[in-house]
Amino acid sequence: MSNFKDNITADSLAERALFHLKYSRGKDLRSATTFDKMMCFSHAVRDMAVDGFIATQRQYLDKDVRRVNYLSMEYLIGKMLANNVVALGIVEASKEALKKLDISFEEVLALDVEAGLGNGGLGRLAACYLDSLATKELPAYGYGIRYEHGIFRQEFENGWQKERPDEWLALGYPWELVRPEYTLPVCVYGRVTKNFRPGKGANDVWQDFQVFEAVPFDLPIIGYGVNTVNMLRLWKSQPAEGFRLDVFNQGDYVRAVEEKNWAENVSKVLYPSDYTYAGKELRLIQEYFLASCSVRDIIRRYKKTHRDFSQFAEKNVIQLNDTHPTLAIVELMRVLLDEEHIPWAQAWDITVNTFCYTNHTLLAEALEKWTVDLLQRVLPRHMQIIFEINHRFLQQVEINHPGKGELMRKVSLIEEGAHKQVRMANLCVVGSNKVNGVSALHSELLKTETMPEFDTIYPDKFTNVTNGITHRRWLIKANPELSELISKKIGDDWRKDLSQLEKFQEFATNKAVQKRFREIKREKKVELCRVIKELTGYLVSPDSQFDVQIKRLHMYKRQLLKAMHIIHLYNKIKENPAAQVQPKTFIFAAKAAPAYLIAKSVIKLINTMAECINNDVDVAGRLKVVFLPDYNVSLAEKIIPAADISEQISTAGLEASGTGNMKLSLNGALTVGTWDGANIEIAQHVGEENIFIFGNRTEDLAKLRSKGYNPRTYVEKSEDLQGVLEAIRNNIFDPSQPDLFKDLYNEVTEHGDFYFYLADYESYIKCNEEVDKLYATPAKWTEKTILNVARMGWFSSDRSIQDYCDDIWHLERTPVKTGEDID
Repeated sequence: MSNFKDNITADSLAERALFHLKYSRGKDLRSATTFDKMMCFSHAVRDMAVDGFIATQRQYLDKDVRRVNYLSMEYLIGKMLANNVVALGIVEASKEALKKLDISFEEVLALDVEAGLGNGGLGRLAACYLDSLATKELPAYGYGIRYEHGIFRQEFENGWQKERPDEWLALGYPWELVRPEYTLPVCVYGRVTKNFRPGKGANDVWQDFQVFEAVPFDLPIIGYGVNTVNMLRLWKSQPAEGFRLDVFNQGDYVRAVEEKNWAENVSKVLYPSDYTYAGKELRLIQEYFLASCSVRDIIRRYKKTHRDFSQFAEKNVIQLNDTHPTLAIVELMRVLLDEEHIPWAQAWDITVNTFCYTNHTLLAEALEKWTVDLLQRVLPRHMQIIFEINHRFLQQVEINHPGKGELMRKVSLIEEGAHKQVRMANLCVVGSNKVNGVSALHSELLKTETMPEFDTIYPDKFTNVTNGITHRRWLIKANPELSELISKKIGDDWRKDLSQLEKFQEFATNKAVQKRFREIKREKKVELCRVIKELTGYLVSPDSQFDVQIKRLHMYKRQLLKAMHIIHLYNKIKENPAAQVQPKTFIFAAKAAPAYLIAKSVIKLINTMAECINNDVDVAGRLKVVFLPDYNVSLAEKIIPAADISEQISTAGLEASGTGNMKLSLNGALTVGTWDGANIEIAQHVGEENIFIFGNRTEDLAKLRSKGYNPRTYVEKSEDLQGVLEAIRNNIFDPSQPDLFKDLYNEVTEHGDFYFYLADYESYIKCNEEVDKLYATPAKWTEKTILNVARMGWFSSDRSIQDYCDDIWHLERTPVKTGEDID
């Protein structure tokens, strides 16, 4: 089979880039800016993928394949240019082509735009999965929202997080293809009435609704080394009727544009604050916007080749990435009932057999709920359908489990109380044929702790698919030097099949390989030192140990515990300036939700500590603390290859999986972690002797809770811990503001220490002492880091996607023909 990528040469790329420079940018080489060259070269690369894009869509349509439609509120896709060049296999051709434009590949990459479509692990996982689906030649579509601003841009002002707008679309985005011909109307508000038909009874009619529109923008997702180019479709909201000229002419300038402003707000920003009623309403409309557009687009495509809905569930899987797109279940029911006039039982059978649901959290506060009042106001017909789904479901539960009132109360889609709420996770379980957790422990706790009643009702519905990462971005692209070393020793097969990486473990004790491995790590640390200097002004040594904690900032992820460890070391040095301490650089990067005040206090504490410790002559050369602002994919690609230590220290039983742990281990960082999430499976694959596990396990914490956990008992028996807590309470790092961190102190003492910081503190300190002992023996340390790299093959997102295919989706690989191979 011919590969369309084989025809891409340096000359063809340069020719296409110059074409776009002239006809898309209106420039020639004499007048072109660096930005012009980045845009025209990106367009050239996108053009080169169009042959594969068209051939892929044609193949899916002609073969009438079963497809997965992945619905996610987030896609943290990162910068696309370098990733696409790697996927197309044209890195060297690109470098040669850009010489003809009088610019280097590195200069162009520096100006590439990072799409603001996601926040954290949920969105990065979705991006990895799209990459793997295309690379494994599987029929797939991604659906999301084209946020105008996306996640906020984080800055620090006097150590505090400040949120700034992320203007990622301000200068244009070269990777998208707008599809105005597939614009869809979206309806909200209104009322439901009965329409009586003689001899046919009455049916419910949704009317008097407000309408706005969804315009799709497509991003090509290029498979690595194959012809498949799948699609990520992003929806942008716009008014159905834009500027009201009639109102404007009457002199009411504000009302003339208010409908336009309202409609455009729906896709304005990722996760609008839901701390006000208006914010909640906008968030709900946003979730429905994604669900409604995506479901009706899937139906439109299905109807191209099918006259009825008898094969809809056979030809389509809709995977819900967390509860945000839950309303897709209700929307499909509404379309089947109200527009296609399919009887309830048949419509429900189609719906349940179409949907699958991925749960990402065990935290009760993170299991999404919407008040019945709000749903009735915004989506009256959908609320009516939810009530009917619940009524029929509870009837069946009563038949199968008679007299189990408590069971029915817990599984009901409606939570009773002063304000009735719809439990979206319950609706996902009832409306899907498969529910999966994202790590072995998480999936087990989902069945035994979070949703045991549903596991009783649906004993075969729950399963596990442990998360994975795409090594194409997180090793091949982020760490080409390490990739080259691996290929020199075991060949290139691992680049397509990460399980082949296990061959590299044969070189774990090879002195020459260890030497080169350490050289690469230091090179990456030197690069990161430059980034740290640029972003923070701090000078750090590449010869210090780089201890890294990079993830969304949440109290259960316990960035504060790392801060407590730093304070422990600082106190040790202040008490004895001659104390022997392993030189360390502690590197943090994280964003806190704008309204999460206690998490913002952790950021302020770490920045305050940094200002003090980094300028303290007593600790010079031994401790440095840096908090890098505006954490994103591009910054992660700089930090991860340079890390020595990977901090994965969440409270046991609360981290669903984690994927940062996988990326760091794949790049030769040793994990310090709790027995939680995917840490457990990493330990099982790399060997428990090659990972540092500390702290109470899930079952231990359950016993502590049942006995009545008192954090004060840990404080009373440890002078060291008392000193650390007093440093926080009294703010020894900035005595001019002594009460600044009292809330943090109270959080772990007076308020019950919900996340067990104090219960795990002593174990964490001892674990870090073991880390330093090993780090002092470079050969042994390097052996373990190489074994971590070599044994991470199982954590490929390719394996995760194969698990989905085998256990949930049942897709067939569909190789794509191009060029002369097309019949």
